Amino acid sequence: MTTIVRDPRARRRRSLRENLEGWGFVGPALVIILGLSIFPAVWAFFLSLQEWDGFSDPVNVGLGNYTAMVSDSDLQAALVHTLVYTALFVPSSVFLGLFLAVALNRRIRFVGVYRTAIFVPFVASAAATGILTTYLFNPQFGLVNQLLTGVGLPAQGWLEDPSQAMVVITIMSLWGQAAFTTVIYLAALQDIPVELLEAARIDGASNWQSFWHVTFPQLAPVTVFATIWQIIQAIQLFDLVYTTTRGGPLGATETIVYFLWDAAFKQLQFGYGSAVAYGLFAVTLLITIAVTVYSRRSSVRAF
Repeated sequence: MTTIVRDPRARRRRSLRENLEGWGFVGPALVIILGLSIFPAVWAFFLSLQEWDGFSDPVNVGLGNYTAMVSDSDLQAALVHTLVYTALFVPSSVFLGLFLAVALNRRIRFVGVYRTAIFVPFVASAAATGILTTYLFNPQFGLVNQLLTGVGLPAQGWLEDPSQAMVVITIMSLWGQAAFTTVIYLAALQDIPVELLEAARIDGASNWQSFWHVTFPQLAPVTVFATIWQIIQAIQLFDLVYTTTRGGPLGATETIVYFLWDAAFKQLQFGYGSAVAYGLFAVTLLITIAVTVYSRRSSVRAF
């Protein structure tokens, strides 16, 4: 019997070569991540402690930008608009996604076509969605008003009415974003053991009782994940507002991110805009942590 003795130096050289090969593959991606996310985030934090318009020399103001946020009435109005949108969008997108997933989780003809049609709006660009929104809800020649007047109902102001503009933004957001929750719920529904539903039917449970007492509890982790995700998406709303109302009418659709963009890139208050961005990051982080801790204490693990 022959015993093979490996040279420790050869093993070290081989290990070093494998490590270098691994870093060679991940290195370019790591440089891109550091250059496009981490470095700008760190730079934005130091920028939030300064007053700078992009041309003159920056002036250190410490926490002055953060304290100014407390008394900024325009920022408070943008916060209210964002909360209104979140309250309208998040429950609607979650429940609509659940409804569509249950409807598509059946053996029907052309179900693949239906699932594809549901998901197509999710991959559409914000510019395309914004153009479609203006054509559908234009007060003068929009398709929705033509349908209303065709059945004898009065035309509405829609995007030009401060009380209706955010509702229109929510509807068009649902048109695209509900597809995400639909796909997530559909995958979760297909992962539920069939034996549980069959046992419920044998025990005499109706379709509604089987869904409420068997199916829906199995979807609780997915519901927590979808809710957190949609809250983050709602807080970061910008592109649809930018392509439709530009924050109008009368600032009724100006969200926090749009306010941030306006302050930084139109008014050239880069320091104040960075402070608002970090305040938004802190709020998003706190909401995510709170929902995650609550779900874990409730024995609903979504992460």
